Amino acid sequence: MAKATPRIVLYHATPVAMDPVKEAMERLWPDAEAVNLLDDGLTIDRAKEGDELSEGLIERFVDFGRYAVSIGADGILVTCSAFGPAIDRMAEELPVPVVKPNEAMFRAAMEKGERIGMLATFAPAVPTMEDEFRTFAAQSGLSSTLETVVVPEAIDLLRKGNVAEHNRLVGEAAPEMAGFDALMLAHFSTSRAAETVRGKVGVPVFTAPDAAVARMQTLVTR
Repeated sequence: MAKATPRIVLYHATPVAMDPVKEAMERLWPDAEAVNLLDDGLTIDRAKEGDELSEGLIERFVDFGRYAVSIGADGILVTCSAFGPAIDRMAEELPVPVVKPNEAMFRAAMEKGERIGMLATFAPAVPTMEDEFRTFAAQSGLSSTLETVVVPEAIDLLRKGNVAEHNRLVGEAAPEMAGFDALMLAHFSTSRAAETVRGKVGVPVFTAPDAAVARMQTLVTR
């Protein structure tokens, strides 16, 4: 049974993911105790590995999750989308709920139709995310398809603190997805551009932080 005030560890592999989920936690689940764990070296080393995660990086990722449990986590919400296999192993091995960054967002987008678009800014995360999307669609008995556009310059600007230019670049890419049934913003960091993107397209736009927080709340409090 969860404590009266559940402790939710927000597990970050990049600083730019922290503010969006902090805001979502405060707005959607203010009674929870949110604790941040950050190892931004994970993202640096992930970018060096290409499409496949090494066993060493997977184990390092899971070790950080074990630390989260040791400090009293009732649930772990992972905010980086580039570590799918490592998150799966962590969920298998740890005794608390582990929420992937994107699964709840996938579910919400697929409810809108079969053709789903995704705007991403961190290219190494895309293969893992696309694999997760296809797996989730198959498990759900859906024929949803996913097409991705990557805007790599945007995340570099965001890391330098230029949120406005990040949002502008992501927004400029959005019209390529105007004919889809739904559009997803791939990363927690990309959610900053949600309102800009909604101003460019007339399709539902989904972000990961809100969906992930709602999913974690369901798992911990049910």
